[in-house]
Amino acid sequence: MDGIFVPLVTPFDASGDVDAVALRGLAESVLDAGAAGLVALGTTGEPATLSAAERALVVAEAAAACRPRGARLVVGVGGSSTAACVAEVAALPAGVVAMVVVPPYTRPGEAGVLAHFRAVAAASPAPVVAYHVPYRTGQAMSLDALLELAAIPNVAGMKLADGPLTGDTIALLAAAPPGFAVLGGDDAVISPLLALGAPGGILASAHVATEAFVALREAWRAGDVATARRLGAGLAALSAALFAEPNPAVIKAVLHAEGRIATPAVRLPLLPAGPDSLASAQRLLAFVPGHAGLVS
Repeated sequence: MDGIFVPLVTPFDASGDVDAVALRGLAESVLDAGAAGLVALGTTGEPATLSAAERALVVAEAAAACRPRGARLVVGVGGSSTAACVAEVAALPAGVVAMVVVPPYTRPGEAGVLAHFRAVAAASPAPVVAYHVPYRTGQAMSLDALLELAAIPNVAGMKLADGPLTGDTIALLAAAPPGFAVLGGDDAVISPLLALGAPGGILASAHVATEAFVALREAWRAGDVATARRLGAGLAALSAALFAEPNPAVIKAVLHAEGRIATPAVRLPLLPAGPDSLASAQRLLAFVPGHAGLVS
């Protein structure tokens, strides 16, 4: 789990169905632009609104893009039922990684979260990446609990999306066991997390600026601070614009404007992005590598 991973949107066609052709093309384009892998059925993919058949289609298309490129495929798994998560990971196709969200809504406490991950990781044929996103789940986790989670066998990493960086963030990166990947999940603060030694991130914003996010990671790894600071500042502003409305509405609007997906549609209860949000994101994209207006 090393590099920039893109949690794929699920494109819909004019009739409202999953657009498999656009999905495959989008998956291939971000991998060819340097992404290390894809996440299928992450929050950005609106999995709660998809049928079982649609979810299977999304995974199949992402896998077909990853396989010939040797890229990693991560599949989102989640819910408040440990038994359901165990059944879901047991059914995953071979060769994937399971991204398992901290149980949402029920707020089981740290001991309950750890018990959940022990059960899921023990049952999973795939390595598990924990998804810690307390503003969605309602469940905070202390540094000690996160380190205990990192020590669970078959838990290979964590998507860390707990907001601004703190002293606990620094301590987690320093104390995480060898082989455990702390991946940034809050797009706007990925640059400082990479500077602190994170091996990569799972970043929805990397749909529309894949090369730049890959270059940001490489700049920090190479110690090219000037380049990393310049890229990090621009990408933080872009990420803020892309998340100005509930994810993935603005990202889909941008992808549609670029001709990469057929419609900007999202499924209720989400609503499409407004024109001002789209325009703001497009203005900032003009100063990102690969788009007109950048002075290298």
